[in-house]
Amino acid sequence: MPATSLSTHLKHWSKRLESCSDSARLDAEILLKHVSGLSDAQLIMRDNEPLDNATIQRINALVASREQGSPIGYLTGWREFYGLNLKVNPQVLIPRPETELLVDTALKLIQPIAKPEILDMGTGSGAIALAIASNTISARLTATDLNKKALLVATENAQFHHIHNITFLHSDWYTNLKGAQFDLIVSNPPYIDPDDPHLRQGDVRFEPEQALISADHGCADIKTIIEHASAYLKAGGWIALEHGYNQGAFTRDLLKHQGFTDSETLKDLNQHDRVTLGKWSSRQ
Repeated sequence: MPATSLSTHLKHWSKRLESCSDSARLDAEILLKHVSGLSDAQLIMRDNEPLDNATIQRINALVASREQGSPIGYLTGWREFYGLNLKVNPQVLIPRPETELLVDTALKLIQPIAKPEILDMGTGSGAIALAIASNTISARLTATDLNKKALLVATENAQFHHIHNITFLHSDWYTNLKGAQFDLIVSNPPYIDPDDPHLRQGDVRFEPEQALISADHGCADIKTIIEHASAYLKAGGWIALEHGYNQGAFTRDLLKHQGFTDSETLKDLNQHDRVTLGKWSSRQ
């Protein structure tokens, strides 16, 4: 009896994952490539070839974990973001495509500045800071996080990609910045209401709550960042924050109340409010 082919195994794993994933086939392919080391092209060229038992057993174990809801990023230990392959683990959020809008926004805002100084708060895996730094070599970034283990992940990602224009700093928001001044502040802070039912669904069940949940209906950390931002921005400096789909108006109003101008909310690819920015025009 001939051995079961790669393509047959892949169909089987895809079918198993349909109950827990909207991208079952892609998930199965990612897990197969992760364990086997095969490329996309090799998956096609070798689709009629058998897999060895060790590979089958390892993938079966990962598929079982995925069926229980474990995120693909945590199962493989990696996630692609803005062209960078980043290490992730349960100490950090898994970077999402929506957050690439914040990077796009940051790159546009600093484009006119020769040597921009940028602050990324709540850096997690370092995704935002690394994406900006790798696309603007002249920029100097400070990336902070309250979670020291998250900072270790971010540091490893910077080393892996040989990105050297970032300083990682342990800080509870602005606490350890000692009056530094920046051209741009960016952050993807916790912004989910503790009572949001989505916290009991999908990947977020496995991600660190301190990076997801914020008090005051998800608004507490956004408030903290905006209310103290002017002390750390140069005249003409910008702030850009990612937030929930229903927090755009709140964020704009708070920026206006704090004396920021040119406030604007940008929509992500799903046409949801996702990033709000504002300009600090004077040292009030």
